Amino acid sequence: MGSVEDKINELKAREAKMLAMGGAKAVAKHKENARLTARERLDRLFDKGTFREIDMFVKHRSVNFDMPSVAIPSDGVVTGHGQVDGRPVFAFAQDFTARAGSLGEMHAQKICKVMDLAIKAGVPFVGLNDSGGARIQEGVDALCGYGNIFYRNSLASGVIPQISAIMGPTAGGAVYSPAMTDFVFMVKQSSYMFITGPEVIKAVTGEEISFEDLGGAMAHNEKSGVAQFACESDAETLERIRTLLAYLPSNNMEDPPRIDTGDDPRRTAAALDGIIPENPNTGYDIKTVIRSIVDKGEILEPHEYFAKNIVVCFARLNGRTIGIIANQPNVLAGCLDIDASDKATRFIRFCDAFNIPLLTIADVPGYLPGSQQEWGGIIRHGAKLLWCYSEATVPKLLLITRKDYGGAYIAMSSRHLGADMVFAWPTAEIAVMGAEGAANVIHRKEIQSAAQPAAKRQEKIKEYRDIFANPYVAAGRGYVDAVIRPSETRPRLIDALEIMCTKRELRPPKKHGNIPT
Repeated sequence: MGSVEDKINELKAREAKMLAMGGAKAVAKHKENARLTARERLDRLFDKGTFREIDMFVKHRSVNFDMPSVAIPSDGVVTGHGQVDGRPVFAFAQDFTARAGSLGEMHAQKICKVMDLAIKAGVPFVGLNDSGGARIQEGVDALCGYGNIFYRNSLASGVIPQISAIMGPTAGGAVYSPAMTDFVFMVKQSSYMFITGPEVIKAVTGEEISFEDLGGAMAHNEKSGVAQFACESDAETLERIRTLLAYLPSNNMEDPPRIDTGDDPRRTAAALDGIIPENPNTGYDIKTVIRSIVDKGEILEPHEYFAKNIVVCFARLNGRTIGIIANQPNVLAGCLDIDASDKATRFIRFCDAFNIPLLTIADVPGYLPGSQQEWGGIIRHGAKLLWCYSEATVPKLLLITRKDYGGAYIAMSSRHLGADMVFAWPTAEIAVMGAEGAANVIHRKEIQSAAQPAAKRQEKIKEYRDIFANPYVAAGRGYVDAVIRPSETRPRLIDALEIMCTKRELRPPKKHGNIPT
């Protein structure tokens, strides 16, 4: 039978085997280039001493290809729960030192268990991906495992925040679970994602491309938009995940945590009174406006490198989390295009799902013209923006700083799509189109027949600008609630947010809508 002490010693020995992961040699190789092990990553993610592992002793059940004699510690994945800034979170971390972190039946079952628990408990779920992909020796059981995870990603969507970190290779079917989560973090020079690797691409198409160029962190942050964050190291990735979680509620039934930032809600920003250039065609950095308004000037910006003509970010106003969507006049004049529409749309839906109020800052001359945009489906992609602003029931604030023209005016959270409070600076220009284009259309014959067409054209441009290139026509219709001094933007937005924070708004009952794709 053995004594209690013997049994405890046996437990310690078994634990030690699991804690050794793939063995000293495999761990040493993994840690080259400053990569952390799965367990070190979880220790950094969670508050010190709070991580509690479950399913440490789970074993694979594969019987083919000599697998019965192969021991895979914890079946290549560490799962459990802990606290991040004192708040509960479930997580998994794949262990590349143990059979390359390959996913088989029991590996997937461990992940599914903590996903189910996270949904039941109503707490965020974090996945740290570092895997060679499906465990080929297990065949269809490995594919079943992926399917079970995807199904739970769908169930959890909009219920609890789901965050993925790509901290090594992720290929084939393994890429779809991260893509189904809310935010994807990648580590520069040490992580990659792709459906088919460089070797297959070369064999099929003849194209030669490196792992990094095909599916590295910057490829997916700049080009594809699959990932929202690109980090310099494992440690930075885990710290930024902690920062993101601080902005978010634990589930869709809660409001985000309110934090006393110490920033005066009555604070004004005199510099904003002069930030709009005299020349309407000159850009400025919308992030300067954002930082001047929000608490302590602090923002967390997903998609920093993708579709830079629009900015999305988390920030706080008087301690309350808000999601900000803002045109960036410094890039493509702030025009909306396919990628910008997709970027904003997904952010809006996330914020709405998790009770995060929306602040939209509009300076947009219109949609980006061109055949590539039309053929690429700017109509259906642009329609998503209309859809998602209309669908959102959280408090919606709009600030118009300068240009707000045409269909883009409607799309950027206009009153007509349900904005609750609309503010405009005196520099705002709300019209169907810019004065130059409008004069050409309305007065074309008069300009052409004039003795001095150029002078007549300038006269008509000024006439149109004097009538429409201001916020007062829209304010006269009640489409703008207040024209405000730029320097007073912060206190006015805070007052609006405070009065609207108890907003309740219902939509017609239905299974779900059919969003444009």
